Amino acid sequence: MTAITERRRILIPVMDPLTPQMAGPTIRSWHMAGALSVEHEVVLATTGLCTLEDGRFRTCRVDAQGLEDLEQWCEAMVVRGFVMRRHPVLRRSGKVVVVDVYDPIHLEQLEQGRDAGMRQHLASVRAAAAVLNEQLLRGDFFVCASPKQRDFWLGHLAALGRINPLTYLEGETMRSLIAVVPTGLPDAPPVPGIPVLRGVVPGISADDLLVLWGGGIYNWLDPLTLLRAIDRLRHRLPKVRLYFMGLNHPSPDVPPMAMAAQAIELAAQLGLTDSHVFFNQGWVDYNQRQRYLLEADIGVSTHLDHLETAFSFRSRLLDYLWASLPMVVTRGDGFAELADARGIGLSVPPGDVDALEEALFRLLVDAELATNCRRAITAVASELTWSSVMQPLLSFCRSPRRAPDLVHPYTKGSRLSAPSAAELASPGTKGDLHRLAHHLRHGEVSVILDKVRGRMTRGHT
Repeated sequence: MTAITERRRILIPVMDPLTPQMAGPTIRSWHMAGALSVEHEVVLATTGLCTLEDGRFRTCRVDAQGLEDLEQWCEAMVVRGFVMRRHPVLRRSGKVVVVDVYDPIHLEQLEQGRDAGMRQHLASVRAAAAVLNEQLLRGDFFVCASPKQRDFWLGHLAALGRINPLTYLEGETMRSLIAVVPTGLPDAPPVPGIPVLRGVVPGISADDLLVLWGGGIYNWLDPLTLLRAIDRLRHRLPKVRLYFMGLNHPSPDVPPMAMAAQAIELAAQLGLTDSHVFFNQGWVDYNQRQRYLLEADIGVSTHLDHLETAFSFRSRLLDYLWASLPMVVTRGDGFAELADARGIGLSVPPGDVDALEEALFRLLVDAELATNCRRAITAVASELTWSSVMQPLLSFCRSPRRAPDLVHPYTKGSRLSAPSAAELASPGTKGDLHRLAHHLRHGEVSVILDKVRGRMTRGHT
């Protein structure tokens, strides 16, 4: 292990509430703060409500002045989402900025904004892309959740000019610019508590076959196919029960999801509500989630077949691994690939009611299959603890540094994106004028002088 040379001051600013009802992005920030606090002094600050404390790091609610004070205090910060856009003090900061791009928010907006009308839909996707571009142009180091995501963001960074000779010379693999840091698992196993579902929720008995949907219902997910599969499965397995852990997102910035309303409506139409399907209208406290997980027989996650799926990372599925819960998942994302490759569950095609019903049936009635899945989960889970997955970010924070292309005399203060095709392709004097105009437009006087000196050295006129 690399020796810790100095404790750094690290700020993690968020806008989400720091309350027991945390959603996936906040959970990720919380555990990042915990992992970093082993070696550094960490402040997890929110502009929203804060009711949580942790002995490992400081939590606080801040206003604009408080955030400005913390920006002055820190040596490095880890940002994600819209916090940098909403707070100019973070955009203007000269401190080391780590950007967490595990959540491709512009791809989510393709689904989330679908019902808003085309004008607003276009605006929301453009706004999310602009937020990401701003972060990708400013970040000194980036983390994402999977190798597939990393390839995606490398393309985005290349288009913005961040993959250039200066960053390339730091490491030809570009791992000094962007690394994979998946959402992790707690190092300690879950501990059961007083029952919260079986014999507690009316309609769910101790001997029922319980299928759990972890987390919320979002527009890019597909609870409707699942409900239709449960509707069929109840005739083969009358004791099957499906429980959705959350409907109302804890963050006030997340609007109500149309898909959640459609799921409630379909469950009622099929006659499933409160007999075979149950909705938690609120949000399960994060530190109580293990009680729900440990009562379930299997976990499920179904999604639509679209672009967001390909680059998503369903962080709540990690809870299934934590609780050794065999899972049924839709194909198309990283967890489906993991289920197929490592035997932690079964995968099914998107939108296939018959295949989903059969997969649920098999995992619920085949005790040997479920046992084999749990054995495989134990091996996979040991590789995904927070202490393991955080190593690239821990390594960077031991010696945080500005990205070379953001501070080099040739590029500092100039736009990083490349000149246009016309500027690069034009031959002769016209091409020289195009390139001269590009460099002048972006204040790159030193580049012009170097080119002149180079031509004089080579005998050009």
